Amino acid sequence: MSATLRLLLEQAERERDLATARLLQAEEALRTARLQADQLGAYRADYRRRAPALNGRGAHIELVRCHHGFMQRLDQALDQQHDTLRRHHEGATALREALLECEMRVAAIGRLLQQRAAQATRLAARQDQRHTDEAAQRLAAARPLAVAPVDAGRGDADEHPTHTAAPPMRH
Repeated sequence: MSATLRLLLEQAERERDLATARLLQAEEALRTARLQADQLGAYRADYRRRAPALNGRGAHIELVRCHHGFMQRLDQALDQQHDTLRRHHEGATALREALLECEMRVAAIGRLLQQRAAQATRLAARQDQRHTDEAAQRLAAARPLAVAPVDAGRGDADEHPTHTAAPPMRH
């Protein structure tokens, strides 16, 4: 039974280790997506500050249209990056929960193994005590009865029996 539990524990530990690796990968992907979103947002803000018709400066309409079109594409890219960031965050959250479940399973199987080991130790101790008690009983049964020593102060008690008569009963 305990060999099966040990195999189950090893499998649960492998699953936990795999879940840990997946979570680390997901967290790295989340950091990368966050960094890309931050960079894209900073680039967008910088590009907006360099608008051709900003602060009353004059510019050709084609240049303004080109700038405006590129800003729209930057906004779309930023929206897509935020969606990617959200998906990575949700994935990392789900993997954290899965890792927690794996860790709880490993802990539960570990506790069960400890309980079974303690139970086996108690059972072995009880069996050992039973064997010791049985051996002691067999040894005691095999010994001849010991003769009581004679009391030196009274002499031989069998030679002078002391009988006391009970007083007669009155009705």
